[in-house]
Order: sequence, then C-alpha cells, then structure tokens
Amino acid sequence: MSFIIWGLAAAFYLFGFFQRVTPGVLTEELSATFDLSRAALGNLSAFYFYFYAAMQIPVGLLVDRIGPRKILTVGCILGGLGALMFGFAPTLGWAAVGRGLVGGSVAVAWVSMLMLVAQWFSPSRFASMSGVSLAVGTMGAVLAGVPLRALSELFGWRIVMAGSGIVALLLGVLIWIYVRDMPTQRGYKNHVAKRPDTEVQLPLLTALGHTLRFPAVWLIFWIPSGVCGAILTFTGLWGVPYLTTWHGLSVKEASLIVTGMLVAFAAGSLFFGALSDKLKQRKLPYLLGAACSISGFLVLGLQPELPALAVSVLLWISAFGGGSMVLSFGYVKESVPHHLGATAVGIVNLGVMVGPLVQQPLLGAILDYYATAENITGAYSKAGMTVCMLVLAVWIASSTLTLLLSRETHAKPRFA
Repeated sequence: MSFIIWGLAAAFYLFGFFQRVTPGVLTEELSATFDLSRAALGNLSAFYFYFYAAMQIPVGLLVDRIGPRKILTVGCILGGLGALMFGFAPTLGWAAVGRGLVGGSVAVAWVSMLMLVAQWFSPSRFASMSGVSLAVGTMGAVLAGVPLRALSELFGWRIVMAGSGIVALLLGVLIWIYVRDMPTQRGYKNHVAKRPDTEVQLPLLTALGHTLRFPAVWLIFWIPSGVCGAILTFTGLWGVPYLTTWHGLSVKEASLIVTGMLVAFAAGSLFFGALSDKLKQRKLPYLLGAACSISGFLVLGLQPELPALAVSVLLWISAFGGGSMVLSFGYVKESVPHHLGATAVGIVNLGVMVGPLVQQPLLGAILDYYATAENITGAYSKAGMTVCMLVLAVWIASSTLTLLLSRETHAKPRFA
C-alpha cells in the first residue's frame, strides 16, 4: 500500500516535470505560434516557475496543516485544467495563464510526496526514497524530450498538451480514492508519531516565522538554486539552441543529448540519495554533487569549441551532479522541528525554482543583447551562449559556498 500511495503522488510529480521542460522541445512551435523573441520565449517558459515558486511556502504551510491528500487532489484538477488551457490557447496571454496555472498547481506535488514518504516509509529510507522520487519525476522530463518531439510532429503540440491535461484530471480522481495521509488511516502503524495538537494548530504565519528562525533553512534554500537550477534552465529551454548553435547538431541530435542529461540527473538523484543514507551524512555527498554540477558549465564556458562527444560527457556529468539536490529536503527536514518539516521543505523547494525562474529569462535577455550587437536575426550568438554558460557556473559556485557554510545533520533530526 505504501508504494501505491507514493506512486500516485510520484505520477503527478512526473506530470509536473513533463510540463516544466516542454518549452525546451517546442521552442520552434511556440515561437512561430505566438511570434516570440528569445526573451519572450524565456518569459513564457518561466511563467511556470513564477507560479511554482510563489506557491512553495503556502503549500508547505498547508500540507503541515491539512495533509497532502487534499492538496494533491486539488493540484491535479487545476494542473489538468491549466494544461488544457495552454494546449488550446488562442493568444500568448492565454498560454501564459495556462502555463502559470500548471506551475502553481504542480507546485504541491514534491512537498506532498515527501510528506507521504515521511509517513509511509521508515525514516532511514527518506533520502533513498527522495532520490527514487526525483528519478521518477525526471522521467517526465525524458518523456518531454524525444517522445514529445515525435508526438507533436504526429498530432501537433496542442493536442499533446491537452492530452496530458486529461491524464492529470484522471490522476486526481485516483489520488482522492486511494491516498491517505497516514498509515493509521489504512489500519497500519505510523512510522512517525502523531504530532501534538498544539503544534499542528500553529497559525500559518506563526509557523512560517518559526521556520525562518533557523539559519539552516536560509542556507539550504540557496544551494539547489544553482546545483539544480542550472540543470533545469539548460535542459528546460536553452540546451537545444546551445548545442545546435555551437556544435552544428540537428534538433533531434541535440534533444537526445539533453534527454541524456535528464537520465543522468535521475541517476544522480538515486546515487546521492543512497550514498547519503549509507554514510549517514548530507553535506559531503552534496559537495561531491556540486563539484560535478559546476564542472561542465565552467569548462564549456572557458573552452566552448570542444568536440560534441566531450561536450555531451561534460553535460552529463553536470546533470549527474545536479541530482544531488535531492539531499536538500532531508537536510532541511532534519534541521528544524518535525512539525515545521513541510514548511521547511516548501521553502527549500522555492529555492530550487529561484534558479530557472531567474535564469531562463536572464539568459534570454543575454542572448537577445548579443544577437542585437552582432546584428543576428533568426539565430543565436555563439558569444552569447558562452556567456550564458559562465553565468550558470558562477551561480552554482555561489550555491556551493552556502553549502560549505551549512552544518551537517548526520541524517538525524536535530530537534524533537
């Protein structure tokens, strides 16, 4: 039963990841349909992240208050409607609203799923199950690679997006029927003791204030914005243009490399989650992942004319290291009292989204600037792409610094 409940939540998370990266595969279709500049395309893609980020703290507070089942059900319904709206949008405004609705609704998936993992699985498996959860979600991004490309060519991108919305609506029904917040609601023993009513009923703003008093929350908040954010930005929008511009690859070939990055990201989440649980440490494995994450972007920013094979390997290493971001959630959950766990996880998941939320339109603006300076139309500037890689590397470096300043929890709750 625990895997069924987790699996339904993970399926909605997969849907969210699919929606997250679709603009990176549909750049030509979206640009042609809505007559978008590079910066405008970046902003349309980032609409998902604007609403996703805005919902993270409210979601954490609400999951701590009313539990994940109701939150997940509502999220599926709204996410399905948003995907339908995006698929049939007659104008850019409607497309932006639909993408924003999708982003705001799927924002509930990760926090809710981790709280179900905390209740339905042994605490000693939290990081490992978090890694498995991220890997499953990342498969949604893989589906948004070559399979989405093929389906959109066969049926059109609008039909595919609308179809994904119908899937989300059906998933909401299944979650309402099968998912329960705690094992005792299905006749099983809880892994985590029921929280005192005085803690559960903390006013929302009071709970948020209590959570933000812990320095670890602020430090861990920033780490995934670079370690993971750069991967999401690259795979979600600018990876295919980079590979076709610098290395003369076809869109299909570039999509395969980006899909390989997503597979590597999923593999990294499994590896670093299991390694962290085995070592009973969060910080050391995370530092190893951060080092991998920065390597590819830094080298490609300094040596952009490497052969395509070397570029692919570097990008896959970076994506593998980015999978270490999954440690953020166990790390922060162990750094605050249990009754503030979902709120802390929501705050850190906001940090994950800060990366692509800012980076996607920022890199679009950089590319537009260089295209104007070089009088380029209908193509991307190589110099602009190189600067973009260095910007991502610098951002990861800032995240690594905050990781160094954080305090190891040894995979144990620091507070009762």
